[in-house]
Amino acid sequence: MKKIITVALALLMVTGLTACGNAGNKSSSQGSSTSANSTVDNSQSGESSESSQSGDSSEGSQSGDTAPEAAKLTAKLELISLDDRDPSVLRGVSIAGNQVGSTEFNNRKPALEDVRCIFALSEWVEFYPDTDAKSGLRVWVLKHRDDQEYYNTCTFSDLMPGFANYCDLHYPEDAEDPATACWGSFYLHHEEQEPGYYDFVFTCEGKAIGVLLTRFYNHDDISDKSDEALEALMHE
Repeated sequence: MKKIITVALALLMVTGLTACGNAGNKSSSQGSSTSANSTVDNSQSGESSESSQSGDSSEGSQSGDTAPEAAKLTAKLELISLDDRDPSVLRGVSIAGNQVGSTEFNNRKPALEDVRCIFALSEWVEFYPDTDAKSGLRVWVLKHRDDQEYYNTCTFSDLMPGFANYCDLHYPEDAEDPATACWGSFYLHHEEQEPGYYDFVFTCEGKAIGVLLTRFYNHDDISDKSDEALEALMHE
């Protein structure tokens, strides 16, 4: 009887150990599977995050790359009014040329609006200002700047960025009829300057008092245009 009981107990112990071993292997297998799944999930999550960040960066770059507003002619002389200078020294101006447009197109009365602002390269540009000053006036010709505030405080010289030419304006007292005589003239040589937008910056004793946005063309591009077509170009 004791032998039977002993054998039965031994069988029970063997069966229990086998069950425990299987349970341990199953648990270990599940743990390995969970760990592998976690690695896959983390890897996918990282790729998604990186892709999202890359997308955000691209969108930010695109939204930040905004093109500056293009220059647009208005045919208006914009006066600069600051405490240390009097823009009324220049009440208006008439600008004429010798190659483009009819006599009527060029012979305008001095004004602040409807001022001729288109020219051909190598065309002589003449100034007829309405002013009480008889000296100290100059027109600087510079490639157009978007930051027009620059002219309020800059020091004008022939070393300025974009400098193309300048023209001194003097009262023509020796002319037969000073009231209708040219105060000064200049031209931009077609082999030295490129067509495009330029600023005429009017200065009095070295300080800016007005700016006129202008555009220079190659001679053949506008020499045969009618006055009506030229007027349309002046008011883009």
